[in-house]
Amino acid sequence: MKIGHTYDHFRSQVQPALVSKLEEFSLLGYGSVAEHEVWEFLKRKKWKKKDEGKQLFEIVEDILSIKVGDYFSFATIEAFKGAEFAFNNEEELRELLK
Repeated sequence: MKIGHTYDHFRSQVQPALVSKLEEFSLLGYGSVAEHEVWEFLKRKKWKKKDEGKQLFEIVEDILSIKVGDYFSFATIEAFKGAEFAFNNEEELRELLK
């Protein structure tokens, strides 16, 4: 059984702040980011060290202070972690190594 993150109970309350951040990303040309991806970024990067006494306004502040560069650096690293590279075709491998 997977235990949720300490701040998951705030998610519905801070949803307007998440929507606002997604709108900001969209205005900057990054409309492909989903709400759950931003939440995962917060849980795995910003809130790595859990603070049991964190209040609602601090959660909102964390959301609104996300920088596009920080989010996309995280997303890029996560994509590389999950990628499996397999070269089934010897020619493709040689072409890549040229």
